Amino acid sequence: MKELLLKLKEAVELGKVDFNSPFPPQLKGQNGASEYAKTALDENIPPQDILNEALIPAMDVVGKKFSANKIFVPQMLMSAKAMGAAMMYLKPLFQSGEIKSKGTFIMGTVKGDLHDIGKNLVSMMIEGSGWTMIDLGVDVPSEKYIEALRENDGAVVGMSALLTTTMVNMQGIVNDIRREFNDTKILIGGAPVNSEFADKIGADFYSPDPQGAVEYLNELVG
Repeated sequence: MKELLLKLKEAVELGKVDFNSPFPPQLKGQNGASEYAKTALDENIPPQDILNEALIPAMDVVGKKFSANKIFVPQMLMSAKAMGAAMMYLKPLFQSGEIKSKGTFIMGTVKGDLHDIGKNLVSMMIEGSGWTMIDLGVDVPSEKYIEALRENDGAVVGMSALLTTTMVNMQGIVNDIRREFNDTKILIGGAPVNSEFADKIGADFYSPDPQGAVEYLNELVG
């Protein structure tokens, strides 16, 4: 069991999606995250163990490497893709209650902004750390955030913006959310954003990278 989980962790950490994936070269001809996750479930390894002992540790390593500039966006995207391949088998178990979620995270790129790479990275990292992920996509107005919050009591909200012309839209969205859900925790991120801007618009947290968001969320649930 332990060896299988270590192989799954390695596949996710190095971005080996499945057997046919050519990346990374050193794992060519070997199974990837998809096969290892399926095998783990077939061998009756508890889903929570797959998450806690393979996927979460792998994405933790990936996040820390990215923060330290030891890997870059392409490698991180491959790891996120590998993690997503494994999560395809685990997601139904979140919904059935077999895997206990840490909480619900609602993520979107704000109104007027169509960029999604940063949002997708954050979404995958947070999902890989054990949260239920609701991805609202791009060009998301206040109404969509509020609708998602009505459907998911106690959820945390994340907003991304890549342009200085769209980051200003975060202010209105934060204000609209606060009017109806004053206690909601709101995280923001994106290239033009910083902690001073987060304070100015009334957001609870800013992170320059996905790992910081993951660590903040995990602090929220102890």
